[in-house]
Amino acid sequence: MSLAAVPTDASDLPVLDALPGLFEALRERGRAVLVAPPGAGKTTVVPLALLDEPWLPADGRVIMLEPRRLATRAAAQRMAELSRTSAGELVGHQTRDERRIGPDARIEVVTEGILTRRLQNDPELPGVSCVIFDEVHERNLPTDVGLALLLDVTAAIRPDLRLVAMSATPDIEGLTRVLDAPVVESEGRTHPVDVVWAPRAPTRPKRGRRPAPPGRGEPIERDVAATVLRALSDHDGDVLVFLPGIGEIRRTERLLTESLGAGIDVHPLAGALAQADQDLALRSSSAGRRRVVLATDIAETSLTVAGVRIVVDAGLAREPRFDARTGMTRLTTVASSRASADQRAGRAGRTEPGVAYRLWSQLEHGTRPKHRSPEILQADLAGFVLDLAAWGVGDPASLAFVDQPPTATMRQATDLLAALGAIDDDARITDLGRTMLRLPVHPRLARMLALEPSSLTCVVATLLDERDVLRGRADDLPADLALRVGVVSGAAGHDAADRGALHRIRDRAEQLARRLRIPFDRNSIDHDRTGAVLVHAFPDRVAGRRRPGQFTMRAGGGARLATSDALADEALIVAADLDGRRDNARVRRAAALDVEDLVHAFGDQIKEQVTLGWDADRDDLVETVERRLGSIRLAATTRPATPGDQALAALADRVAATGLAVLGWSADAVALRQRVEFLHRVEGDPWPDWSTERLLETLDEWLLPYLPGAHRRRDLEQLDVAMVLRSQLPWPAGADLDTKAPSRLEVETGREVPIDYSGEQPTASVRVQDL
Repeated sequence: MSLAAVPTDASDLPVLDALPGLFEALRERGRAVLVAPPGAGKTTVVPLALLDEPWLPADGRVIMLEPRRLATRAAAQRMAELSRTSAGELVGHQTRDERRIGPDARIEVVTEGILTRRLQNDPELPGVSCVIFDEVHERNLPTDVGLALLLDVTAAIRPDLRLVAMSATPDIEGLTRVLDAPVVESEGRTHPVDVVWAPRAPTRPKRGRRPAPPGRGEPIERDVAATVLRALSDHDGDVLVFLPGIGEIRRTERLLTESLGAGIDVHPLAGALAQADQDLALRSSSAGRRRVVLATDIAETSLTVAGVRIVVDAGLAREPRFDARTGMTRLTTVASSRASADQRAGRAGRTEPGVAYRLWSQLEHGTRPKHRSPEILQADLAGFVLDLAAWGVGDPASLAFVDQPPTATMRQATDLLAALGAIDDDARITDLGRTMLRLPVHPRLARMLALEPSSLTCVVATLLDERDVLRGRADDLPADLALRVGVVSGAAGHDAADRGALHRIRDRAEQLARRLRIPFDRNSIDHDRTGAVLVHAFPDRVAGRRRPGQFTMRAGGGARLATSDALADEALIVAADLDGRRDNARVRRAAALDVEDLVHAFGDQIKEQVTLGWDADRDDLVETVERRLGSIRLAATTRPATPGDQALAALADRVAATGLAVLGWSADAVALRQRVEFLHRVEGDPWPDWSTERLLETLDEWLLPYLPGAHRRRDLEQLDVAMVLRSQLPWPAGADLDTKAPSRLEVETGREVPIDYSGEQPTASVRVQDL
């Protein structure tokens, strides 16, 4: 397809002016960076225009990477229309769920991870002459990985491979540094877009509290719906609304449906929706009708939503944030960047002048980040480290990344992969790791599928990889993952189940089963085994109940469930989704785990721990035998203590704790001690100090030698304390004890009365007639 043969549909696209410079850079340098604003036509025109370049063989193919599945399919369909060919004939596409590429296809539009898998399988990329990275400004992690691996390939074995990086923003300094490529710019011909600042009314925080961050205050849907109604009243054309997620889209859809009159259609647009719903949202309005498209940032770049003259931007985005301290990732609602706001607003000026409503102030706009943060700096890097291990690289610094990943996150990911058995002690990929690499899910879920490929694990993996099948506020939904498996398999029902989500999850589970080359049979799924398979994916997230709703995690720390939740009374659970707090994390999704399944999974890691202690109920020394998995106590039994040094030390501790009272103090022992204490006060040396404090300090000198084999309270009670103490008297002074401090007084009548040494001075009680 030469420039002269560009179809009439694309002949006025601004990117055409930049193509000569792009082709020259590819002929002379083999790589280039194309900067073109949204709507310039770079996604659909550049791959087609490259096919007639002299350096591209007649059978050479062009691969173009797109960051989203919807954009991948839409770009391939549009290029097929421009080239007057059928889908898959000249231009094909592939995502993790779908492949439509004919044997003669010259252009393949693929999602980012597809390229990495192909490189892992065959780094030479036979038959591929050019690779295009579209929307590189989004800085998605798979893009950074694919680009780094491809640069390694071109440096070592494929210097002839052409590379094109296309960006909608000029913030490409880091990209041009690693690519060492010339920059070609397309000016673009977008129409002017008026910006209307429509800030939301500030919510007044409660006394003593700070204002809520973006997305955490009052729900935004009412303000969005009111702004859409205002825009429809003030301007002509269709409306494109940007919201952070499908939940906000559905709530806004309900509000608008209640308020809009006849002639206006409302269509949601998000990656979680069925393909038919996505296609409907992208289709032009029928004659005489207007439409409102409620979209996530999926419509920010690459996609064209025809007929849009009005943009309503909520100013929010949902991004994953990984916490290396807790090892957990959660989606966080953040304020969108200024670059993102500009791209969104540009959607209103694609075909004629438009207007963009922003639900924040112009003053706040200046405080927003200029660009979104690269995913490599804030995402979970487990898949990233596994990719590097498969490539034979342990240190990411040896590859050309625009930004090097954080050390703490890398260490966390490496530790996790080692615990999962995906890499060995030298960070080299294992056979299990290679099996996991072939599965298009997080390494945790890939391990579960690899170790136990079944219809059940396919459903569990899909439930955790996709949006929740139950609709409602997360805090109000049951945490039980087994319940969701039952709903998907048809064995159970739930009022909050979403029918569309059910079909999507079943389809996705079937696709995983085909990839595993196993049959998918919903009737064979035993949802009661959900915890037994889930533990393969989350071996570090096993938790034991302390009390209803409160659990101790295997690695320490706490987790909690509402006491009304069905899992709150389970002895053991596996937590698959936590809110990110380490000390007392809220469990979002989990499954009950039987002890037998735990032993099967961790038999060699369950330790028996024996501790000695004083049992208050028995009032005796006992051994407590515990079976533990990390911080979780699985079972405990008690038995009499066995003789030994530990038992002797424990008895000594008990003697100290009771201040000597546990010993068998006979009347003779008490009297002997009092007589010697009297002599110690009166004469001092050589009479020993037998005060409680001193006896406690010297237990190992006067007591323990007389307790060989002792291991119970009875041994202490039966000890002849008088004999033990008398043995401690010094020689020969000890022989004078009865002379200096006699135990009895002989009176005139010949009777003997006891002498009491308990006071300051010895006393004796004598009858008058005995005197």
